[in-house]
Amino acid sequence: MSKFLIVFWYTFLTKLKSKTFIITTSLFLLVVIAGTNFQSIMGLFEGDEQKLEQIAVQDESGELFTPLQEQVVSDQYELIEYSESGEEAKDAVIEGEYAGYLELRLGESGLPEATYFAKNLTSNNYGNSLTGFLQQLKTQYATSQLNVDSQLLQEAFAPVAFETTTLEEGAKTQEELGRAMGIVYVIVLLLYITMIMYGTMIATEVATEKSSRVMEILISSVSPVKQMFGKILGICLLGIVQLLLIAVVAFISIQANGGIEATAVGEFITMDGMETTLVLYGVLFFILGYLLYSTLAAMLGSLVSKTEEVNQIITPLMLLIIAAFMLTMTGFANPEAKYIEICSFIPFFTPLLMLLRIGMVSPPMWQILISIVLLIASIVALGYFGARIYRGGVLMYNRTSLFKDIRQAITLSKKERNTSN
Repeated sequence: MSKFLIVFWYTFLTKLKSKTFIITTSLFLLVVIAGTNFQSIMGLFEGDEQKLEQIAVQDESGELFTPLQEQVVSDQYELIEYSESGEEAKDAVIEGEYAGYLELRLGESGLPEATYFAKNLTSNNYGNSLTGFLQQLKTQYATSQLNVDSQLLQEAFAPVAFETTTLEEGAKTQEELGRAMGIVYVIVLLLYITMIMYGTMIATEVATEKSSRVMEILISSVSPVKQMFGKILGICLLGIVQLLLIAVVAFISIQANGGIEATAVGEFITMDGMETTLVLYGVLFFILGYLLYSTLAAMLGSLVSKTEEVNQIITPLMLLIIAAFMLTMTGFANPEAKYIEICSFIPFFTPLLMLLRIGMVSPPMWQILISIVLLIASIVALGYFGARIYRGGVLMYNRTSLFKDIRQAITLSKKERNTSN
């Protein structure tokens, strides 16, 4: 146990003090601070008082400008009646004097028509907004021509009263689904980023020690299982420290800005009524998913002798993570799809897909338990198999192909074990 702790603390402290960890964590903290203070930062650029942009309006009918001006409600622009020629108005728009130029007229049917001129379609294009206000004005004109009661017409076009009620026992409401989706999305994204970052870090750590020939000394004094899981759990603790630091900074920044509702992410994640069970499942699948993928990363890292080969050897691992993430993203649209249910029992996809199903459709408890048992069994099997490959792989310095390297590593592991016995 003492040898395991030595590997564990050495891995953790070495990575904690590394420049890469410090820089990466600092960048994450800056992103978190910027995201939680987005509105305040944008306010600095906008100034104390935001001046409304002006849109020049030339009314050929002589009767449309006033009712349209009464319709327009915007905190970005205002309508200004323009009496000069249209060409001069267009030149003024190009020079930036006006945000746009609007020509109003009555068509052959006696209904409002318009042409909007903008400098370009990428900035300050208020055409879509003006279209909505003009549509309201057109409806008023059409109503008056047909002698239809405007109040009755307004009620006719109002959204229909429609309410959805679930019949299945335990089914989530729309509000609960929205909260669950926010929680699941955050945990899935964290797991995806963590697996890519720390999976690569574990594989690189093993390859670095092999390239310095330190591994030949370590393997003779520390068992491969203790050595491998010492590195895995050491980097796991590093990840926990990083995530806790980010969470603390995010919490402080959010509270300083008046709570989650006042931040830029407040409309996506609601803290009130958060399902504790879903969060606990998220933590469980997060830990199990990390152990599964990190064990595979350590095993693959032991097969290379140069750090330059790490990205190539862990490509299968990255493809598995990406596939799991893409399936989860498609599952948000249809979490009850049969392929989502089947794939949620595949251990490499379970941490993301089963969590998605728990949050969105509440699968039976027996399905959750089976997926957890399969996931734990896979971690144990991969740990046993990975330790054998790790023991032989760390003594290999010439790569061929992935499957040949695995077979050779197992052979070397047997020889090493027989020699030690």
